[in-house]
Amino acid sequence: MKALVLGGGSMKGAFQVGVIQAVLESGFEPEMIYGISVGALNTTFLANEAGHQFHDNKQVQWPVAGRKLLEFWIRNITQPQDISILRSRVKLGVNTLMSRFDGIVNPQPLHQLIRKHVNKENLVHNPVRVKVGAVNMATGEIKYVAPDNPHFLDYVFASSSIPMLMPAVEIEQQLYQDGGMREVAPVRQAIEDGATEIVLIACHSPLLYQPEGINTKNLITLIERVRDITVNQIVNSNIIWAENYIDRSVLRGKPMKLTVIRPKIPLFLDLQHFTSEDISRLIIEGYRAGTEAISKTEKIPEKQ
Repeated sequence: MKALVLGGGSMKGAFQVGVIQAVLESGFEPEMIYGISVGALNTTFLANEAGHQFHDNKQVQWPVAGRKLLEFWIRNITQPQDISILRSRVKLGVNTLMSRFDGIVNPQPLHQLIRKHVNKENLVHNPVRVKVGAVNMATGEIKYVAPDNPHFLDYVFASSSIPMLMPAVEIEQQLYQDGGMREVAPVRQAIEDGATEIVLIACHSPLLYQPEGINTKNLITLIERVRDITVNQIVNSNIIWAENYIDRSVLRGKPMKLTVIRPKIPLFLDLQHFTSEDISRLIIEGYRAGTEAISKTEKIPEKQ
C-alpha cells in the first residue's frame, strides 16, 4: 500500500504543503495518509477533499486535492491571528496563580477554520485510510485514530496543540496534546498498518536551526526553541529507524520503498510575526524541494 506520511512542524507545515503538491503532481496516489501536529491538519484537509471528490465522481484527482490544500493555506493563513489569539497578561497571570493555566495563546481561530472547511461525512466516506496521532498527557502514550472515531476532529486539534503554548484538549475525560512529543513522523504506524511504499514529508532538516541573538526571556520564543531542539532529534530518530527498517525489508523477502523529503537547511518562521509572504515563501521552497527529490529518484509509479 502507498502511504503519504506527514510530519509535524508548526507553521513550517507550509513547506510541507509545497512538497505535497509536487509529490501528487508526480503521479503518486496515496492509499494511506498519516499525520502528526501540522501534518495532522494537512492530512485532514487532504482526506476531506478526497472524500468530497469521491462522493461526486467516484474517483480522486490527487493533484487537484493538493492544489486545494495549497489554496487553503494561501487564503486563510496569512498572520498569527488566523491561528491563535494571545491571551491577556492579566488573565494569564491570574490563571497561572490559580492553577488554571490554559496555554499562552487561544487556538480557537484555527479550530474554527478546520470546522468551517471540513465535512465529517467527507472524512468518514473517503477512499483512503487516514490516521492522526495525539499524546495522552496522563499516560504519555500516543494514540492514533481514524475518521470513524466520533472525536476525530478533537484529536486533530490535540495533535496540533503545542504544549505550554496551547491548551490540552479534553477527550473522553482525558487530556491530549501534540503527537510530536512522541513521534514527529508517524512512519512506524503506517508500516504497522501495511504500508509498503512510503513518501515521508518532514518539515525539519537534519540540522538544527541556530538563531542569532535568541531572546530566552520571551516565553513564547523559549517554548518554540525548546520545541525545535526536541522535535529535530525525534524526527531524525523516526527517519533513521524507518530507513533501517526499509533497508532490511529485502532480507525479509518483502521489498519496501521509502522516499524522504525534507529541507536541506533549517527553515525559519517566526510564530509571532509571520505574514502571507512568509507562508508563500515556504510553500515555494517546499515545491522546489519536492520536485528536486522526485527528479533524483525513479518517477513515482501511478497506482495500478
